[in-house]
Amino acid sequence: MSEYIVRDIDLHPEGRLKIDWVRAHMPVLNVLREEFEREQPFRGIRVAMSIHLEAKTAYLAEVLKSGGADVAITGSNPLSTQDDVAAALAREGIKVYAWYDATSEEYFEHLHRVLQNRPHVVIDDGGDLVHLLHTELHDLAGDVLGGAEETTTGVLRLRALERAGKLLFPMIAVNDARCKHLFDNRYGTGESTWSGIMRTTNLVVAGKNVVVMGYGWCGKGVAMRARGLGASVIVCEVDPVKAIEAHMDGFRVMHSEDAAAVGDIFVTVTGCRDLLHARHFRRMKDGAIMANAGHFDVEINIPELEQVSVSRRVVRRNIEEFLLPDGRRLYLLAEGRLVNLAAGDGHPAEIMDMSFALQALSALYIARHGKELEKKVYNVSPEIDSRVAELKLKSLGINIDVLSEEQFRYINEWRHD
Repeated sequence: MSEYIVRDIDLHPEGRLKIDWVRAHMPVLNVLREEFEREQPFRGIRVAMSIHLEAKTAYLAEVLKSGGADVAITGSNPLSTQDDVAAALAREGIKVYAWYDATSEEYFEHLHRVLQNRPHVVIDDGGDLVHLLHTELHDLAGDVLGGAEETTTGVLRLRALERAGKLLFPMIAVNDARCKHLFDNRYGTGESTWSGIMRTTNLVVAGKNVVVMGYGWCGKGVAMRARGLGASVIVCEVDPVKAIEAHMDGFRVMHSEDAAAVGDIFVTVTGCRDLLHARHFRRMKDGAIMANAGHFDVEINIPELEQVSVSRRVVRRNIEEFLLPDGRRLYLLAEGRLVNLAAGDGHPAEIMDMSFALQALSALYIARHGKELEKKVYNVSPEIDSRVAELKLKSLGINIDVLSEEQFRYINEWRHD
């Protein structure tokens, strides 16, 4: 058994059952696991992971370990770690430093402990590991060959580092791969966000005005699923092109302050801060519900929500009530953190099968080629993206067409005789 910091190691049997359940529904990762066990491509490689620590992430860690990797893992959000899953991983010889509802100090201590393993490969979700390697733990960056980033927020931070000329090692933007954002961001976020909201509130979505703030791939998924549940959907955007897209997709597009007055449920999903603030809170209906599906808990300005309120209390697990001076009540879910993970189990296993296959193959690419790469942000190679898609189709029993030589030449030549 490995070194670990978990809430209760005796919870491991329940965590093992969760991991075994998702393993049975992640056929692409299962194929990679068989390859890794046979070829041992990560032998001698230390991997540091900071991703929401639940069953699907745990299985990714086990797949990497099966290929010879020395894995150290923590969560990427204080409320998304599942203590039984963390305990199960610790029992499997993986270094685990994480528990649910960690304080800010504990959360960063766990990140530090993971990096003290002096990783060669970093798998990040939101950019906290990479940030520490560029600031407080700069001295540990020398061993890093590179890494891979899971989410939009993290990729934005990486590109800012690259623009500033300060990125210390190559990173692969897994979030931007087709097999990630087209499915994970859209279908995964859409389904898991509403699963988290509905299981937390036990309220109907049909007939309500749902305000989706942000119409990137995640926002598209949240809006699509809300419409499917019978809601009237309003989209708020700052990008004029995305606003037109939302309009042509059949959604109402409004300024956020106008939407504040009519919304019943608000979902922020942008990666930016202060989407909802005091001006919005003052216009909201009695009983309005706010949830965040972006990575950090800054999209809903909670300090300003407190300032405009006369009291704050927990009224149900993962629901806080803010009472305004005129008697209106506003409800915040999961402390403004990722509602699909802080109040749910995250994306479905079949969706994360593709995303984590991309992570595993990107980590392998870094392990093999990191020393040759420039210190910049790379896209996932088309070969990796296509391989994951092909494995997924095979697992679904779906066959597709292949271009003939004549067709391939036709679409790749400028001249047609």
